Amino acid sequence: MALKAVHVSDVPNLDQVAQKALFASRFSKDIEVGKASLVKTPKFTVIGHRGNGMNLLQSSDPRFKALKENSIVSFNAAAKFGVDYVEFDVQVTKDDCPIIFHDNFILSEENGIIYEKRVTDLSLSEFLSYGPQRESGLPGKALYRKMKNGRIVQWNVETDDYLCTLQEAFEKVDPSIGFNIELKFDDHIVYGHEHLTRDLQAILNVVSKFANGRSIIFSSFQPDAAIIVRQLQNTYPVYFLTDGGLCTFYDVRRNSLEEAMKLCLENGLQGIVSEVAALFRNPSAVNKIKESYLSLLTYGRFNNVPEAVYILHLMGVDGVIVDLVQEITKSVAEQINHLEGEVKSMLEGEGQMEVHSKPKFSEMDLKFLLSLISKLIQE
Repeated sequence: MALKAVHVSDVPNLDQVAQKALFASRFSKDIEVGKASLVKTPKFTVIGHRGNGMNLLQSSDPRFKALKENSIVSFNAAAKFGVDYVEFDVQVTKDDCPIIFHDNFILSEENGIIYEKRVTDLSLSEFLSYGPQRESGLPGKALYRKMKNGRIVQWNVETDDYLCTLQEAFEKVDPSIGFNIELKFDDHIVYGHEHLTRDLQAILNVVSKFANGRSIIFSSFQPDAAIIVRQLQNTYPVYFLTDGGLCTFYDVRRNSLEEAMKLCLENGLQGIVSEVAALFRNPSAVNKIKESYLSLLTYGRFNNVPEAVYILHLMGVDGVIVDLVQEITKSVAEQINHLEGEVKSMLEGEGQMEVHSKPKFSEMDLKFLLSLISKLIQE
């Protein structure tokens, strides 16, 4: 999953967020006023993006270059911080092996010349020949990465790791951690039904053999891939990934939250993963999605701001995909669990909850909101 840059102008003033949406969508379906016995506090889900966070090689922030993304080391590091899932990108090699890698092309160097190859055109052995090797002393092909501005840099991180397969992830990652498997396809290719089905079946074969009770979510930006994987199995939920209209694609199903809802409802998908900025621009969409009994997760750089995550929780979002895993898991435990604990105690202690037309924010709440505004202005 790629994080797209967004401008502060894309985010509305906080007074545009309906007060009702901040609290009612989180609690209305889970709390019946006056009946404390019915209180439920749905767990807010934190998902590690590409494990313990994506690599931003051009960033001055060392946290984005600490661990190799989409690696066993990164997945297990995220597990230690208490995430519920790790998210990673799965593609299928030309010899039908599901592997974990984000980019459509893999870059290396030979005789001073940088070359690139499409990942799905490689055999498994060719793919695994890049980067650090499993056997010590064996040299691997140096890995490079192309930035969005076209600049090519060597893929250097503080703690490197070898490229891996989906099977290895099942075998070597902490079994208590769920997998958010993104079904990765190139945005610039029109895929036929047969091609998609073949790749998805290869992935499902591995899942069937090695899942071993692990919690799994499938997701994809490719609408037909999401539909087909839902048709091929009914064991694991399928989410449709969308940037919610921040970009325009040839496939209209990708161009708005409304289209995402329509695709999910017509095809039995269980949820939506939206770019967080799209929800800040259109907060009323949260209620519409939740009223349609769809789960809602978000991705994007604002998910790395604890105050933004807090607001998403209040709006009714079910979980976030984040890069700064340690910081956000700590924040969620302190802020969101504290909020839900207060509500539960109030209901259990008094037996009822007074409903206000406008929620009353505590000093802590206001501090979070004001801090968020400050952070957004600085971006």
